[in-house]
Formats: sequence, C-alpha cells, structure tokens
Amino acid sequence: MSSITATSSKQSPGKWSLLGLGLIIPVSVLLVWQLLGFYGVISELLFPTPFAIGKALIQLTLSGDLWGHFKVSIMRALAGFLLGGSLGFILGLLVGLFKTSERFLDPSIQMIRMIPSLAVVPLFILWFGIGEESKILLIAKSAFFPLYINTFMGIRGGDNKLFEVAKVLGFNKWKQIVRLVIPGALPNILLGVRLSIGLSWLGLVVAELIASTSGIGYMMSDARQFADTPVVFVGIIIFACAGLATDGLVRLVEARMLRWKDTYGG
Repeated sequence: MSSITATSSKQSPGKWSLLGLGLIIPVSVLLVWQLLGFYGVISELLFPTPFAIGKALIQLTLSGDLWGHFKVSIMRALAGFLLGGSLGFILGLLVGLFKTSERFLDPSIQMIRMIPSLAVVPLFILWFGIGEESKILLIAKSAFFPLYINTFMGIRGGDNKLFEVAKVLGFNKWKQIVRLVIPGALPNILLGVRLSIGLSWLGLVVAELIASTSGIGYMMSDARQFADTPVVFVGIIIFACAGLATDGLVRLVEARMLRWKDTYGG
C-alpha cells in the first residue's frame, strides 16, 4: 500500500510545476510580442508592446481612474448576476420539479434565449434609458439562462428512485427540495453559476461599450476614440483577470461543497 502511495505521489506533478507549465505559453507570447514591437515588425498603434500596456496600467492605477471605473463595473456585474442568476435558479427549480410548469414556461424561455443580447440593446435603451437599469437588465439576461438550464438539467438528471423513497419517508415538497433536489443537482447548479458569472462579464462589456459614462467598458471606448490603444488593452486585461478571479472563487466553493464526489483528476 505504501509503495503504491509513493509511486502515485511521484507521478502526480506538484502545484508549482503545473503553474510553471501554464505560464510557458503566455510568457513566450509576451516576449515575442515585445520583441516584434521593439523592432517595428508590428504597428505599436494596433499592437502596443507589453511594456507600453504595463506603463498605461501603472498610470491609471496611480491616478485612481482605474479603481473608480472598476468599482462601478464590478457593482453592475454583481447586481446583474444576482438578479438574473436568482431568477434562473428559481425558475429552473420550478420547471424541473413540475411538468406543468415546464410545458407552460419552458417554450417561452427558450424562445427568449435565442434572442441575441445585442438585438435587445436598442429596446432596453428605449425603455429604460442609458441609466443603470438597462445595463443591469442586460447583464441579468446573460446570467439567467445558464443557471436556469443547468438547474433544470440537474433536477431532471436525478434518480427517480430517490424521490420515491422520499415519498415513502413522508417528505413534504420543501423537504424534498432542501434534502434531495438541491444536493443532487448541486454539481449542475455550480456549473451554471460559473457559466452565469462568465456571461455576466460579457454582458457588462456589451452594456458599457454601447451606452455608458463610467466603467471599464466606457474607459476602453473613450480610449478608442483617442487612439489610446494601450488603455484598451488594459481594459481587456482587467476583464480577463476579473473573470478568472471570480471563476476561481466559484471553483473553490465547488471543491469544498462537492468533496464527497470522487472525480477523475486527469
């Protein structure tokens, strides 16, 4: 037994070695990018060097502009995710638990899901103006569907025998939801949360680039008008890092809540 453990520990790479492997491609790309820009192979107007982008990032941070815009963006993304994700989870439960609800609600929801977010932007601006309401609702639309679909699929993918046992034990509907439905559908629900958060950031970009006077998207749009390309790249990096950080946070929660699952680690 001890020999098997020792062998497996030798074969499995450590966290630092995995991190090193993951950094090979981005570091190589940055080095090549810097060299190509330095020697004038690529246009610095279209592709500013990593050094120029880093300089713009430091200037925006020191001036306080970056934090001001980022604070506005993260509040919008959070509000939209909470609104859309909560509605998606509740309706996913409702449609997953009751066949009548599925027949009544699901066709309309699926039809709305097929409408691109960009197609409803003019309507949202017309109905709600260019204030916070239209932006938050646009983000909520993006966040709604992943949680709705994954909650529905998690419930319908449950073992029907467990529901029969719950009826024998005398569980009412509330006990079935709390003790059976949600725990059984939790892997799908958490996957839906991860997808919803990612789409919330995408919805935020669309909302802030089209009609906004603050936020990271507005900062990028304003920089584009003045051909300040390094600031545009700073905005892209901020969105990428924010999305990666929120996804990593959900993955930590997922790892803690799904410790009972014995999954394949690769």
